[in-house]
Amino acid sequence: MSLLTILHHPDPRLRQKAQPVTVFDDALQRLIDDMFETMYDAPGVGLAATQVGVAMRLAVMDCSEDKSKPAPIVIINPEIVDPAERVEMEEGCLSVPGVADKVQRYNRLKLRALDRHGAPFELEAEGLLAQAVQHEIDHLDGKLYIDYLSALKRERIGKKLAKARRA
Repeated sequence: MSLLTILHHPDPRLRQKAQPVTVFDDALQRLIDDMFETMYDAPGVGLAATQVGVAMRLAVMDCSEDKSKPAPIVIINPEIVDPAERVEMEEGCLSVPGVADKVQRYNRLKLRALDRHGAPFELEAEGLLAQAVQHEIDHLDGKLYIDYLSALKRERIGKKLAKARRA
């Protein structure tokens, strides 16, 4: 396994819409393992393939509270069904480092996806896991959580990130 480079906003590859996964081979398994290693190292609770420059509809997550008991989840070609209860949640992103803000997300949802071997599954998600699912699917659609913020907030974040890159 190896660590991958996480792209940072405003890298245009973060705006690329990911393509469905159709081949479940050894290369995909290595990518999934590398994405988990990268996510845990960052540290984060989720990582989409587009964040590491791979335009595939694939994301990994682990929202376990006890990091000594990991609960890794792989979602491939994910689809949200039955979202419910919009709430305001604090959100950050490995591709927008050092910045967090409040966004509206569904607190509960059902997810349909394929696992790392191509088997379909459904998952009922609530709270942080529901938030992570929505966040990662946004990445696969070429969106960042900051897109939900006002133009003024996005401008301030852009300036902050530009300043950090110069430092």
